[in-house]
Amino acid sequence: MSKQHPVVAVTGSSGAGTTTVKTAFEHIFRRLDVAATIIEGDSFHRYDRASMGRKIARAAETGENVSHFGPEANLLCELGTLFKTYGESGSGKRRFYIHNEDEAKLHGVPAGEFTEWQALPPETDMLLYEGLHGAMVTEDCDVARFADLLIGVVPIVNLEWIQKIHRDTRQRGYAETDVTKTILRRMEDYVKHITPQFSRTDINFQRVPTVDTSNPFIARDIPTADESFVVIRFRDPAKFDIDFPFLLSMVKDSFISRRNTIVVPGGKMLLAMELILMPILKHMIESSRTETRLVA
Repeated sequence: MSKQHPVVAVTGSSGAGTTTVKTAFEHIFRRLDVAATIIEGDSFHRYDRASMGRKIARAAETGENVSHFGPEANLLCELGTLFKTYGESGSGKRRFYIHNEDEAKLHGVPAGEFTEWQALPPETDMLLYEGLHGAMVTEDCDVARFADLLIGVVPIVNLEWIQKIHRDTRQRGYAETDVTKTILRRMEDYVKHITPQFSRTDINFQRVPTVDTSNPFIARDIPTADESFVVIRFRDPAKFDIDFPFLLSMVKDSFISRRNTIVVPGGKMLLAMELILMPILKHMIESSRTETRLVA
């Protein structure tokens, strides 16, 4: 970890809603005048779409399983190296994975493929990762150790599936049956590699709907923010000097459920994120700029 070049990782499963957290960070970056490098987790997949399809088919023939949740299908050591390198020097390399035709037009690369690796923008204040593996630890690679702040986005699993099905069918053009098969195929890796990360994160945001999501595979709509609560758990509240009375006073109808957990109405999730994360990021940036002046 580095005071001069902070690394923040937002980790969540596919369809978990990590982009909401990224939006909160973008608001904070603008208010703090922070230049941030954004890293998309999909860019560290090992295989493009066609190669991954072939890999999955071959694995199925032998009774094995491969998914984007597991280590085999990702460049985890390279991701850890990026975190480490950025923390030490503010530099590194990234690429983009092209999800759809709109992105293909933007980058000039076919959908389902990667852009070339390129150097990160120079002189940025912070690196923000958003993806599946920001708190990943394997025998060979420890990504989590190089992050200064680890955020987990963890809706209850039925809600996560509803969000994934709606996103992949409506935004990415997949058939619903194919999305369901993907969910089932990934389940073992979800249990082994995704959920353990949320025991390492500093803060978890878990959205819990207050409407019936018993059968996520027939749900026509994603529960709205106002139809849910958000459970916010701090692994160590003292680490970031979390002011629970202040949060309770600022977020109407919030309450403390455990000594390290606050619950807020779903519609106040973005507000709660900004209230919690603003002072943390402000302290990181102030420490970073102080360290930079000392080094200079």
